[in-house]
Amino acid sequence: MKNIGKYKVVKELGKGATATVYLCDDPDTQQQVAVKLVRFGKDNAAMSRRLRKLFQTEGVTASRLDHPNIVRIYDAIVEDDYAYLAMEYVEGESLEKHCRIDKLLPMHRVVAIIFKCCLALDHAYRQGVIHRDIKPANIMLTANDEPKIADFGLALNLQKDMDRDSTFIMGVGSPAYMSPEQIKGYALNQKTDLYSLGVVLFQMLTGRLPFRANNQATLVYKIINTDAPPVTALNPSLPESVNPIIKKSLEKDLYTRYKNGAEMAKDLSTVRFQIWEEDDTEQDIRHFEALRKLDFFTEFENVELWEVLRVAVWRELASGVAIVREGETSQTFGIIVRGFVEVSIHGRALCRLGASEVVGEIAYLHPTNKTRHASVVTLEPTLFLEISASALALSSEELLERMRNGLIAKMIDRMRKVNEIAAAQGAPAVDVGTGSLSGASRSSPGSGLDLELAPM
Repeated sequence: MKNIGKYKVVKELGKGATATVYLCDDPDTQQQVAVKLVRFGKDNAAMSRRLRKLFQTEGVTASRLDHPNIVRIYDAIVEDDYAYLAMEYVEGESLEKHCRIDKLLPMHRVVAIIFKCCLALDHAYRQGVIHRDIKPANIMLTANDEPKIADFGLALNLQKDMDRDSTFIMGVGSPAYMSPEQIKGYALNQKTDLYSLGVVLFQMLTGRLPFRANNQATLVYKIINTDAPPVTALNPSLPESVNPIIKKSLEKDLYTRYKNGAEMAKDLSTVRFQIWEEDDTEQDIRHFEALRKLDFFTEFENVELWEVLRVAVWRELASGVAIVREGETSQTFGIIVRGFVEVSIHGRALCRLGASEVVGEIAYLHPTNKTRHASVVTLEPTLFLEISASALALSSEELLERMRNGLIAKMIDRMRKVNEIAAAQGAPAVDVGTGSLSGASRSSPGSGLDLELAPM
């Protein structure tokens, strides 16, 4: 296409099942705009009528919204065979990228982005408008971290494949960002948008959704009936002060959820000023590269390694610090990144472990007995990656399986070494070729290690 109405097409920006978005020149303002074009299909008259109504709604809505963090809509034109929206062109990308575990933004940037989204939703609410489809794909982010909420007034995202990506019950996509009342089909108010924004905040801080399930029915049940885990359980580096904010935004009871965006923004501002104004990205990359060099993580996928970084705590320990104490009960374990430790039982040294070795894994893996049966003390300044069993339990199934397999493999390797040491102190074995005992074995059956397997 060369022109859409008065707008001159420059190039295609994206295409979905129902709409195509073009970058266009506006001859009146001499500025570039994004134009979303939808053609009405003759084979689905009902959907065509619905799309016409949505575009008309969008045009009316746009006239009431004027906020720096809301994508401006300039035209909403409906014709017999097609309709198009001319809107502000945002150079950037959606928040979807920064919801991935390996692409998370530093906390101060996340809080600043969500803070501005709160104010945008508050502005919309004061104009009598609710969005109803807040999710990362509908929030654009510019190069200077300015969020722009798109698709105000539409009941579905027309840039996306409706059958795959719609967050509404009428589609078959995931309801992951929907509030409990939205799933139930109740009347909606501004609080449904704040719930959805709380889900986005949770995901941007942890790299996962607050509610997950293998099927949509179970997911819907969890959203309606269960509470989300605290974000600090999934990302221990976050301050505790962020937990009550997300909890309040995800309240199932409308009376205890945030009343408006300004109220949520006010609470976020108290967290924002408590955190370091520095970018942790470089430190995250250094930590990632340090783990990638360890033998223990050789089989881990990159995304799993990033997930480990989010649930673990880095501990710089001086020489002589006890990491594990015999007789204590705990389910934390960890990996030595740098340094050496000594393992002892009843005050007797058992072995020394260095980089890539695991500490405390037996209590974690044992199904019932979580008591420590050995002590572990650092022999020199040591960098230790500590992992909490409760935090790991909230991670992906892929990471859980990979971690468990890695720990079991370590235990088996150690058992084999213990067997070799025991065999070195044992009596000569039966000759494999003849089946006969050597003289030493016949004359001194009790020599070496006096080990005996008890009958099952």
